[in-house]
Amino acid sequence: MAQESFPSDSKEGGAPGSAAVEIRTAARAALIPTVRAVASDLAARADFDLDAISDLRMAVDEACATLVGLATKDSRLSCTFDLHGDRIDVVAEVQTGPEAELPTDSFGWRVLQTLADQVSVESGEEDTGGSTLTIRLHKLAGPGL
Repeated sequence: MAQESFPSDSKEGGAPGSAAVEIRTAARAALIPTVRAVASDLAARADFDLDAISDLRMAVDEACATLVGLATKDSRLSCTFDLHGDRIDVVAEVQTGPEAELPTDSFGWRVLQTLADQVSVESGEEDTGGSTLTIRLHKLAGPGL
């Protein structure tokens, strides 16, 4: 899978001066609006412009909907928002079956690429033997920032 390096990538959970919020919920479509609302609220509190807030909200919605569609039956959706002043990094992850793969040539993937400043997908394996699928988004506060 494609992988892009994000400025805030760190094994310790973010860069100095950042603030992180993590949401964990059942991987069900009915719960995505809650995650979307958190994304919107965090962006507004970080003084993102209205277009950037809307783009982030829609990108988080698309990423979570895509992941929920590929998640195993009892999977959890984990979504972490890492705030860094003029940008928010989002990491959304679910447990999947071993053959699950996110197509990067789909309309949904193109939507994510348009709404976020950077987007990448990663697949991995858990210690328990299960598989995971992760979408990373990077969004700036507004144009030219």
